[in-house]
Amino acid sequence: MLRTALACLILLPALLPAVARADECDGLARQIADAIGGKVGRRAGPSIDIRVSGPLKVDVTCRAEPIVQASSSEATPSPAYFRDLAIASQILIGESAGTVEPIIANAYRAALASRSKSFIQQSGWSASCYTDPGSSIRTLCSVGRIPPG
Repeated sequence: MLRTALACLILLPALLPAVARADECDGLARQIADAIGGKVGRRAGPSIDIRVSGPLKVDVTCRAEPIVQASSSEATPSPAYFRDLAIASQILIGESAGTVEPIIANAYRAALASRSKSFIQQSGWSASCYTDPGSSIRTLCSVGRIPPG
């Protein structure tokens, strides 16, 4: 019993950074869900689903730097897709939604034109999009901070 308690006390400091990251990610997911009219869903490892109505799916993944991604099953994503992802991105990276939204839309158009993943890098953050007209997820775009270094 004493050994178990001592082992827990020794391991506790090693676990605190992971707990802090999880708390930060949970907080980001709650802020994003509130801002786009969704509800925080389930967590799977470093990713947390945010449930919204319609064909849009949003999740936040927290690793070295957090990333928000949105997928859509629509043939062409609605304006709400780009707006909600831009609002979520504002919370995540601190850049205004008005600045982020046209960059996401440009990444989407570039992915359509090139038929491959499009990646646009900005000052300290990036946006990327991938399209696949033959898949159930026709559009997948993400925004995140670029890790330092």
